[in-house]
Amino acid sequence: MYVAVKGGERAIDNAHAWLAEERRGDTAVAELSVAQIREQLSLAVSRVMAEGSLFDPDLAALAIKQARGDLIEAIFLIRAYRTTLPRIGNSRPIETESMACDRRISATFKDVPGGQVLGPTFDYTHRLLDFVLAADGEVPEAASVSADTGGVPHVTSFLNRDGLIQTEDPDDAPPPDLTRTPLEFPANRALRLQALARGDEGFVLSMAYSTQRGYGRNHPFVAELRVGRVAVEMDIPELGFAVEIGEITVTECETVNQFTGSKTEPPQFTRGYGLTFGHTERKAISMALVDRAMRWKELGEDNVGAPAQDEEFVLSHADNIQATGFLEHIKLPHYVDFQSELELVRKLRAEAAAANAPEAAE
Repeated sequence: MYVAVKGGERAIDNAHAWLAEERRGDTAVAELSVAQIREQLSLAVSRVMAEGSLFDPDLAALAIKQARGDLIEAIFLIRAYRTTLPRIGNSRPIETESMACDRRISATFKDVPGGQVLGPTFDYTHRLLDFVLAADGEVPEAASVSADTGGVPHVTSFLNRDGLIQTEDPDDAPPPDLTRTPLEFPANRALRLQALARGDEGFVLSMAYSTQRGYGRNHPFVAELRVGRVAVEMDIPELGFAVEIGEITVTECETVNQFTGSKTEPPQFTRGYGLTFGHTERKAISMALVDRAMRWKELGEDNVGAPAQDEEFVLSHADNIQATGFLEHIKLPHYVDFQSELELVRKLRAEAAAANAPEAAE
């Protein structure tokens, strides 16, 4: 039971004023601009956009600034703002085959059409603090090469051509919209992927890691990981054709898993899939692993009782906004609830003391 608590308005106003002061920090230090956050903390911006389900780097940067760097609070701000926006229509599914890639790697084939493009990555850096950055030193310029590898096929298409990987049957039915309808179980794959895309990166990562540790027998290969820009198109009924309304950055990951076959399927590779806003490699790979773990039923595999195979457990606990709200509400006033619990414990102690009194007298 939750009881409304009145009073304390002055304390709340003071808390808000103090929060604003703490957010600003030392006024002798130049204030961070939204543009600086957008350009120099781009990975944080990408996470906020992905888990906030809204692609807008400027708004995500503003939310990070307002939240003092608390990314979950920033995600909450973005989702709250998103609910105020009108729906003017639906865009077409994006075509990732035509992605203008800044980064494209495959762990399964060395030589792929379009080549391996390392792009901006921490994968090969030494994890040593760079004190040049503390001294505001200039960043060395990269070699002048084009990283635009737009229009390259997916690596899994090579396996599909030889019949070595499960064919993905297209579903023409419009997918459910998790932002407008509640999550229900059992959830189809489209709904699961939506929930994972909005899910907390740390939680999805831990679920993915658990599958690699043996809780789900899921140790895949990364067939392809690509980061780049794709066009967003929208059908205009008055025109009778689609027009490009913008461009977004996405991260896409496809994994391949060995599959020994079942009564209905021959031995082949199967897929896991992840797609997120922005440059969010860790999230996309984690999505792909958890997606594959939850496909056990449709593939006729055994459920070994691994947490990542339980779609209700994973999807019900992946959302960091729901988790944070339920967790942090316990720090708000619960005076009446606690007093009733306190009275109950005192009554039970008194009854226990009375019951033990005759034994003590003997």
